[in-house]
Order: sequence, then structure tokens, then C-alpha cells
Amino acid sequence: MIVDLAETYRNTPVGREAEDLLSPCVQCGQCTFTCPTFRLTGDEWDGPRGRIYLIRQFLEGKEPDPDFITPGYSLDALTEPNIGANLQLHLDRCLTCRSCETSCPKGVRYGRLLDIGRELVEKQVPRPFKERLARRAVRAIVPHPRRFKALLRIGQALRPLLPVGLRERVPEPRQAGEWPQRGHARRMLIWQGCVQPSVAPDINAAAARVLDRFGITLTPAGDGCCGAMSHHLAATDEARALMRKSIDAIWPHIESGIEAIVLTASGCGTHFRDYGKLLQDDPQYRDKAKRLSELTRDIAEIVAEEWKQGPEHDLPAPPRPLRISFQSSCSLQHGEKLNGMAESLLKRAGYKLMPVQYPFMCCGAAGTYSILQREFSVSLREQKLKTLMAGKPMAIATANIGCLAHLALAAAVPVHHWIEFLDERFLAAVPAVHGTART
Repeated sequence: MIVDLAETYRNTPVGREAEDLLSPCVQCGQCTFTCPTFRLTGDEWDGPRGRIYLIRQFLEGKEPDPDFITPGYSLDALTEPNIGANLQLHLDRCLTCRSCETSCPKGVRYGRLLDIGRELVEKQVPRPFKERLARRAVRAIVPHPRRFKALLRIGQALRPLLPVGLRERVPEPRQAGEWPQRGHARRMLIWQGCVQPSVAPDINAAAARVLDRFGITLTPAGDGCCGAMSHHLAATDEARALMRKSIDAIWPHIESGIEAIVLTASGCGTHFRDYGKLLQDDPQYRDKAKRLSELTRDIAEIVAEEWKQGPEHDLPAPPRPLRISFQSSCSLQHGEKLNGMAESLLKRAGYKLMPVQYPFMCCGAAGTYSILQREFSVSLREQKLKTLMAGKPMAIATANIGCLAHLALAAAVPVHHWIEFLDERFLAAVPAVHGTART
């Protein structure tokens, strides 16, 4: 794709980066049919090809127009004047699932291009007051663990009294279970995050118990936000401040010799892996950010490495295998590129995984999307649950806290993180998988 940047962006770092990101795109459309919002609306403007074209036109100097363009326009309509109209609307509707990246034959880094487009248009297009208020409220609560926990506990306490529509959006409390107390020579750090400690404290506790069996001590990092939410809401300065705060909290552990930074939330893991790129222009933090990204590992990667192959390490077959549908979170399969890893571990543990159609499709959680784009989010969840429940599973497993909370509010069966299912099987297998853990 040839890009003729407007004078505003020509010879600027953001302009050069955007041009490099746009140039591989040939507008072939192979990304279109793996896009959840395009499949929902049938509108090219709500697909990656249409959004990429709109971003290009915006960078070439076509000013955004507040007038609404009727959905259903074909790509040919994008050659009309005022092509920037509704750019903000269509970028807002994007889930940032990055399914299009997986299906793109040219390797276009759409996720990064989307971030640039959102940041630039946010500076130039005023939002209605109601939208500004909603986005600021989300940013004032969700990334702050204490505020979020306080609000969540109030909601849970009042849950029986709430109207049905609001009640179904408040998750049930979950118990963490026992955290291992043994010390081991091998140490890893586990990132707690902002939402997960309150919504599902059982996830990281289960991960700690599993790694304890492999002779690894999992030390919890302090609660905090990785910055992904602010980043995707185009609050770039706020996101970078949260990233620096995270680095400051983790750096003493890195200096003390931890082997890895373990993530059980694939959304946070995807963002951690990008720290090195996102802070590469920060002379004070770029080297630390790069090191943090290098140490970032999803819990699936650790278990896959530590759970040695061979009959002596296999678990006894369960009398009746539990049927599970696995919902591979977008951040796991498209962001971290770890599709199939957790599934293979569950199968090895004796679970029966049911086939799921359209596994690349997003469940509609997508961070704050389920709050700010409620109608689209609920529609996508309904479609996802139909495919997950088609095999009549006894439970649903996933790999990200957002997906878990979103699906659990409407699923007819329990929804848990896949590491919790593995923990259950390991707890039933005594002694530990690797024998006596090293201390």
C-alpha cells in the first residue's frame, strides 16, 4: 500500500511507523472473514480492511467528519470524500482481538496500527460528554485494585437486591484455596494484575500449587495494572506511567534472580511482551522494559517445559473424563501465539476436549469492550457460547480473566481457568509429578 502522508505526520516518528505498518497491506481481504465485528454487522467499515483504509485516509489528511455513515457501505464507498467520517466509531468497535493478524498473508501488524490510529484520532475528535464520562470512570476504577475490589464487594453484597439486568453483571465470589508454603531453590514471579485478585483469586493460587509440584516457588508480585487497558483506550501517557510503575515493582525481583515472570492472564502477558517496543524511546526504562519482556512467560509455557514427557510422569486416567470446551482467548492465540498449548496439557491430564467451531472468534470480553460496547459484546458472547456448548461440555476452560468473567455471567456450566483443571488432576495424583520437589 502506497501512503502519501499529510504534512502533519510526514517525517515524524509516528508517521514513519504508521507508513511502515501500512505498506505491507494489499487490501486482499483475507482478514475480513475472521473479524468478529465484520461477521456481526456485515459492514466493511467494521472489518480490518475497512479500518486500515480509513486510518490511511486519516493520515493522508482527510479530516474526520462527525456525520454518521450508514452501515452496509462496500469498500468502494471508501473512495468518497470525507473518508475519515466515523473513524473513531469504527475504531471503538474493534475488539483488538488480532484475529486478522493471524490470517493475514502479509504479516500486517494491525494491532499496533490500531493503537496509533486510536491515539491520533482521540486527540483530534472530541467525544460526546457521556462517552468521555464513561471512559474516565472505567479508567478511574478498573486499573486500581483497591477501588475495584471495594466496588466489586459492594456489588456482591447487594447482588440479591439488584435488578436482574445489573445482577447478572456482578460475578459470584470465588475462593483462592491454599497457597503453597514450601520454599524451593527455583523462583519465579507471578503477576497479580488489577482485576484478577478480586474476581478470581483461585487462578494464581492454582498456578502456584502446580508449579510447587515441579519444585518452583511462585512469588506474588504486588497488585497493579500492566497498562493494557489505558493503552487500548488511547490514554497513552497514563498507560506508560502504569508500565513504568509495574517495572519499578518487578525490577527488584529481577535483580534478585527470578527465572521468569509468569502470567495467568494472557491479556496482561501479551502487553508485557510488548513493553520493550512500547518503551523503546524511553532512555530511563527501555533496557528494563526489554528485559521484562524477555522474562515474560505464560503459565502454559512453564508447565509444558516442566511436565516431562514419559509414562513415569503421566497422571492416572480418571474413571470418567470430564468433558471440557476450551475457549482459547484471543490474547493467547493471536497475541502470544500459543494456540494449542494449553489444550494439549489438558488432554494429557485426562480431560476430554470437545470440538469447538470457529475457535478464532472472540467471546466479546476484550478488556473494557464488554462495558463500553455492551450490545456488540453480548451478541458475540451469545455466539461464542453456542459454539462452546454445542458439544454438551460439563465445564468451560479459558486462559484469560476477562474471558472467564464475561462467559461465566451467562454460561450454563462452570467456567474456570484451565490451570485450575490441571491443579485438580495434580492434587489427585500423589506423590508429586516430579517426585520430591527440590528445596
